[in-house]
Amino acid sequence: MVRLVHPLAGVLALATIGLFWTATVSVELLGTTAQVAAVKGAIPWGFLVLIPALIVTGGSGSWLARGRRSGLLSTKQRRMKMIAANGLLVLVPSALWLAASAAQGRFDGLFVAVQALELAAGALNITLLSLNMRDGLRMTGRRPAKR
Repeated sequence: MVRLVHPLAGVLALATIGLFWTATVSVELLGTTAQVAAVKGAIPWGFLVLIPALIVTGGSGSWLARGRRSGLLSTKQRRMKMIAANGLLVLVPSALWLAASAAQGRFDGLFVAVQALELAAGALNITLLSLNMRDGLRMTGRRPAKR
C-alpha cells in the first residue's frame, strides 16, 4: 500500500505547487488586482491539501527507505530537507503575507518583491520535487538510468 501512496502523494504535492505557481504567474500577467487578490487568498487554503501531501510523501518515503542512505535515496532525502526548509521558511510565510497584503489592496513594491521571492522559491521546489520524482522512477525501474 505504501508503494502506491508514496508516488500518489508526491504527484499531488508537485501538482499543487505547480498549480499555485501557474495561477500566480497567469493572474499577475493577465489578471486584474481583484483576481490577483483572489488567487493570493486561495493559496493558503491550498495548504490544507499541500502540507498533508508533503507529510505523507516524506513519511512514506522514509518508511520505504527503511534506514538505507545511499545513492539516489540519499540524494532524494537531501532534496526533501531543502524542499521542507524552503517551504517552511520562505513559501508559507510569503504566501500568508501576500494573501494579507492582497486582501488589503496593498500591491506596492514590497508586494512585488515578496511575490518575486515566492515565485523563485516555488520554482526551486517544483524543480527539486521533479528531480525526486525522476529519481524515484529510476529506483523502481520505471525509468531507465542515465547513460
